[in-house]
Amino acid sequence: MPKRHTSWVCQECGTSSPAYLGKCPGCGEWHSMFEQVDQPAARSGRAQSGSAASAARPIPISQVDVSTSGRISLGIDEFDRVLGGGVVPGSVILIGGDPGVGKSTLILQAAGEISKRGLTVLYVSAEESAQQVRVRADRMGVSGDTLLIHPEIDLEAILSAADSVSPNLVIIDSIQTLQSGDLDSAPGTVSQVRACAGKLTHWAKPRNIPVFLIGHVTKEGTVAGPRVLEHMVDAVLYLEGDRFHQYRMLRAAKNRFGSTNEIGVFDMADSGLTEIRNPSEVFLEERNSTTPGSAVAVTMEGSRPILLEIQALAAPTSFGLPRRSATGFDTNRLHLLVAVLQRRVGMGLGSHDVYLNVIGGFRVNEPAADFAAAMAIASGLRDQPLPADTVYIGEVGLSGDLRMVQRVDRRMQEAARLGFTRAVVPERWKRAKQADVSGIDVIAVRTLREALDLSRDVARDAEPQSDN
Repeated sequence: MPKRHTSWVCQECGTSSPAYLGKCPGCGEWHSMFEQVDQPAARSGRAQSGSAASAARPIPISQVDVSTSGRISLGIDEFDRVLGGGVVPGSVILIGGDPGVGKSTLILQAAGEISKRGLTVLYVSAEESAQQVRVRADRMGVSGDTLLIHPEIDLEAILSAADSVSPNLVIIDSIQTLQSGDLDSAPGTVSQVRACAGKLTHWAKPRNIPVFLIGHVTKEGTVAGPRVLEHMVDAVLYLEGDRFHQYRMLRAAKNRFGSTNEIGVFDMADSGLTEIRNPSEVFLEERNSTTPGSAVAVTMEGSRPILLEIQALAAPTSFGLPRRSATGFDTNRLHLLVAVLQRRVGMGLGSHDVYLNVIGGFRVNEPAADFAAAMAIASGLRDQPLPADTVYIGEVGLSGDLRMVQRVDRRMQEAARLGFTRAVVPERWKRAKQADVSGIDVIAVRTLREALDLSRDVARDAEPQSDN
């Protein structure tokens, strides 16, 4: 009988070591190495290789059957949008998010919508009992005889139950709590997570049954367990949102069958997650246009333009080193914009703390929001409101110039639809001979300084004139 041996495995990246190391040589994390007992293989590598060779044979690509490759709609448009139009049969999708953000709620809602169409859904609850899932389903109004609940953590028992009911969709809540009998390690370890995900993938592909895996998230915001888990699945989705805000954003970090630029927006309510089909109106509904330090940016999330309010506050610092803080915005980009405003525009931000916030708990990753963020900072420092009917579209360069971004016309059309009458864009938009957008006045500027001078002139013209 082969001997078992012990190794130390990093819980972050999966690096293995024969002895304990305080710092992982793979990812550099401290105190992430945990002991595990490696299970010897039941058969030799040659026997396994021969079995795999006989099970699958090369065939011409023209003879591959694609009759069953149509996508399955989840019944939630925002969910389908992020996936690229629905779930591809046989795909394995990993959903991550902070505890309590609504991962189980969203996937249970999707299971209820699918079961309404008479399709069978196997919901494997490895963390909650069947009664607990039923209570949550009743609160959300989810029911159906084709929605099957299976509270189980043993992977082999789960696969056996799935073969017996032949479901159209399988949901695992969550992958870190499963345990395979082939390994002696505890659930949640690197070996268990990797082995369970691999077996589920190999089970799902030949049967064309999609599988959703719900995963825990570390304090750094990544899916817990080895990074190889993300490489094994077909799509990785993250449900984001501050627990103090009611809005939730679903993003795709990886998608083999669609774009990773789309986003789904939801409203967290007592009865579950409600789709927000027009996020721009929601994010701007409480905007006070007369407050200094507020500007409206137009970002593109895939094919959808979204208008967001960016607020900035510049206050005299009490220390020698001014503070820069951003919520929903990249802090490095904030440092860059402050430096440009200081060096190229001549604004005295060296003695001021600067705080930047994207309203609604939304996180902006696109450089097209740089222009609006810089205008908000300048407005907050001057204590002078920007024109209420204006949006700012463009990327800010290190020389203080404004750079073009993609789909400017589509952004301005959305702004005009929401009642904005003026858009300030980079001058290249005019040189590129873009078509005019009806209902909105387009102002093309070359530099950030020129845009700030323009906003000051507009504000001066808008002031009521004295009779004297």
